[in-house]
Amino acid sequence: MSATRRQFMVASAATSALAALGKPTKAFAAADGGIKWTKGVCRYCGVGCGVYKGVRDGKLVAIKGDKENHNDGYVCLKGFLLPQILYHEDRLTHPLIKKNGKLVKASWDEALDLVAKKFTESVKKNGKDSVAFYGSGQAYTEESYAANKLFRAGFRTNNVEGNPRLCMASAVGGYVTTFGKDEPMGTYDDIDHADVFFIIGSNTAEAHPVLFQRIARRKKADPNVKIIVADPRMTPTGRIADIYLKFKPNTDLFVLNAFANYFVQNDLVDKEFIKNHVAFGKGKAADQNWDAYVAFLAPYTMEKAAEVSGCPIEDLTAAAKLFGCKKNRTMSMWTMGINQRLRGVWGNNLIHNLHLITGKIGIPGSTTFSLTGQPNACGGVRDQGGLCHILPYGRLVKKPEHRAEVEKIWGVPPGTIGDKPGKHALAMFQALETKDIKCIYIMCTNPGHSLPNVNRYRKAMADPDTFVVVADIYPTRTTELADVVLPAAAWSEKEGVFGCTERRYQLEHQVVLPQGEARADFDILVDLAARCGYGKLMPWKSPDDAWEELLRLAEGTMYQIGGITRARLRKDHGVIWPCPTEDHPGTKLRYVKGEDPWVPKDYPHRIMFYAKPDNRAVVWFRPWENAAEMPDEEYPFFFTTGRVIEHWHTATMTGRCKELKHAKITSEVEIHPDDAKKLGVRTGDGVRVTSRRDSLVFPALVTDNSQPGLVFVHMHDANLKRMCNKITIDQFDPGSKEPTFKICAVKLAKA
Repeated sequence: MSATRRQFMVASAATSALAALGKPTKAFAAADGGIKWTKGVCRYCGVGCGVYKGVRDGKLVAIKGDKENHNDGYVCLKGFLLPQILYHEDRLTHPLIKKNGKLVKASWDEALDLVAKKFTESVKKNGKDSVAFYGSGQAYTEESYAANKLFRAGFRTNNVEGNPRLCMASAVGGYVTTFGKDEPMGTYDDIDHADVFFIIGSNTAEAHPVLFQRIARRKKADPNVKIIVADPRMTPTGRIADIYLKFKPNTDLFVLNAFANYFVQNDLVDKEFIKNHVAFGKGKAADQNWDAYVAFLAPYTMEKAAEVSGCPIEDLTAAAKLFGCKKNRTMSMWTMGINQRLRGVWGNNLIHNLHLITGKIGIPGSTTFSLTGQPNACGGVRDQGGLCHILPYGRLVKKPEHRAEVEKIWGVPPGTIGDKPGKHALAMFQALETKDIKCIYIMCTNPGHSLPNVNRYRKAMADPDTFVVVADIYPTRTTELADVVLPAAAWSEKEGVFGCTERRYQLEHQVVLPQGEARADFDILVDLAARCGYGKLMPWKSPDDAWEELLRLAEGTMYQIGGITRARLRKDHGVIWPCPTEDHPGTKLRYVKGEDPWVPKDYPHRIMFYAKPDNRAVVWFRPWENAAEMPDEEYPFFFTTGRVIEHWHTATMTGRCKELKHAKITSEVEIHPDDAKKLGVRTGDGVRVTSRRDSLVFPALVTDNSQPGLVFVHMHDANLKRMCNKITIDQFDPGSKEPTFKICAVKLAKA
């Protein structure tokens, strides 16, 4: 492309604005130049933007934003170009089976009979835990639920995982340990009420551009609104900041504790809120008190924080003062920069701590708000129980009463669900190495590209003694390793529910037929269950039937989604849970009296953290620690990864859009001018980046966006010579089991 990247981003913003202009006159369809418009939801990031999908002559031809949804009609350029992801020339349109080392065309009967035979034989010969399912926050809820039920109640294994383990597990751990249950208590509506935004470890402008636009609109509407951005890199998000904290990698946990200490020392805490709503914990128990917490914070001074982080003390103090000011409403937002760490759960806890000790929570504009990377990581994996240790709607595998509840609704004998969690994502793929897992079903995700230290796991998947099944819409770095490839129907070629970051459930309608012989993942799994002898478990005629079952599973839980019926989803532009009845408007402020249906009307306080036995959220004592792998004399640089605005995840879709496929698709290594000078490197030169796991050459991008000692590579490039996850480390948070993508040690050399 001849345009500069800056011009491209400006064009993206302009296109988003144009896409928002038209508003359909009917809820479901309107005539517009022969185009029939149907409401739906974008299938990219976790923002969950409402869209209208335009179909003409049986083909999806256009997208425009839904003015009646939270995004107010705006979509980013990736969303605007969504129709193209259905029609690229290399769509998978028929099943493939590997024969003599090559994938060759097969019939559906041949492919599914082979899958059924391999999985059932493995269970019979090697035990139930010799099979596994690895899903995605991109699949519809009913699809993930079908897999969950097939593997737990059919094969009777808890080896059920999803790629949200790679991105959101630490956020889950933070919410659960602090508040008792997963998912944010606030919504996007808080953006419109906040006085201060604290954005840390999130390049919101590129990863969640429509939300970033809403933040920018809030700031434009009120010049008193202030934005604090904390990040080791100067990203496009940082350019809107009033205060930009460019900290040294892995020092942000120290800074967060220093903020808390500043609040204590400067009387910015809410003593009444703490008295009524907060407990204190160290280790695993909430058995501490305020005085112990103050003592814990004592070493985390602003002076020491400036020394450790490299941020000027004036900036740190100004940021803490803005955040903690009693008249300000503060909204904290974060994503992978906090989560993908050795201590990601602790980072989440420390952000929650800041809001709890200042009482800045449960008030419009004051909330902690973890951003999500995928469109259904929340609704389809976290809520419906698609990780190895959880069951639908907040239930835990390890609790007998929770297993019994699910078994009763499923109509299976007691003891069907195993009493021990299955293997988490990295353990699952490591079990392919050891042959403890013989067969794995991978759906709607690309671990052959996205796993850390990916060489190790690519080798395990390619092992001829491992049977790998992949269901996807395009050839990927994972399908090339598979023994069976199943062509899946794409977004808009099937129906199902997405649940986005703000607890909003939305229905995605089928508007066109699948390409070729492609089938919806839901139909594939129901068919496979029948071939394996488990047809009675999944007698569903359509995803509607599975959704009705999910509503029954949610009854009596703190999720309360009973009012989110299929009929309501067809009519409404998203519904936010808790929502106990069809006439309930949905809950914007969770845990708040008068807002959340779980809080009794006669509760003596405005907020009730009812998911904790004592109704108190926990302020945890979380110390600062080094990363899993720190720079040293041999590997002196920090290496980090992330996204760019033009692409999404492993670019299996955006890389097939004609306007995007050449835009920033090649990974570059961002390197600070001081480091580039020492290496004798200029922009465009090759730089060899070497970790303890692999060595790759990237073209250099010399920029002061990075800081000395830090290099950055984006994650989207599928070229095996530039796949950044060959370099990353596969250490993980001991609590959440989320990998450490964001920090490892490398050395550099001019290539």
